[in-house]
Amino acid sequence: MSDVLTFPPAVSAELPGWVLWWANLAWGEGDEECLATLRARVVARARASHRLEELADHPTVAAVRRLFRQAGCDPTRYRPSSEALLRRVLKGEDLPAIHPLVDLNNCLSIELVVPACVMAAGSVAGPVTLRAGRPGEAMASLRGPFDLAGKPLLADQRGPFGTPITDSERVRVKAGTRQAVLVAYLPAGVVTAQCASTALQALLAEAPVATRGACGVSEKAN
Repeated sequence: MSDVLTFPPAVSAELPGWVLWWANLAWGEGDEECLATLRARVVARARASHRLEELADHPTVAAVRRLFRQAGCDPTRYRPSSEALLRRVLKGEDLPAIHPLVDLNNCLSIELVVPACVMAAGSVAGPVTLRAGRPGEAMASLRGPFDLAGKPLLADQRGPFGTPITDSERVRVKAGTRQAVLVAYLPAGVVTAQCASTALQALLAEAPVATRGACGVSEKAN
């Protein structure tokens, strides 16, 4: 049995300063109107709470940027997914409808201002490692071929499957995906696991389009 089946998965962390918070999600009967309302509310809250010109000084944005730099990645060239998403919203774009579980993930990322990704259940097999990408390392990402050198990433026995920038095609949530695993990349001491848990529960209370199963912080792998 792979480590990832022990939930939350044990992770060998080569990069300090990150806390990985995981949650199992199951999509019920998606209510498009309910999801649309949730996306609009999250966008409205973000625009009321943040200013584009002040975003770099936000404590969470600044903390995530520091962790990117420690891994060897310029966060102004390769923006954390949360910052990129929040910037688009603050520039006037709306959150697109993609898939209920992806939409929920994007809403959580904006609410917490941290990178988060959702992966189809069964697409990852342990052991899992949090590390920096190596020279010449790449993956087939949701953006196309993606150079991983110096990027913080998660890898399993099949190789890298996600970063706090973008994720791999291998773990993509597709139209028929009913179950998924969400991971939020939290900067230690800035955003707590309890904050992540509370935020996700609040979103599900607003739009009960999914059920949350087991959740928790990664244990350190031996």
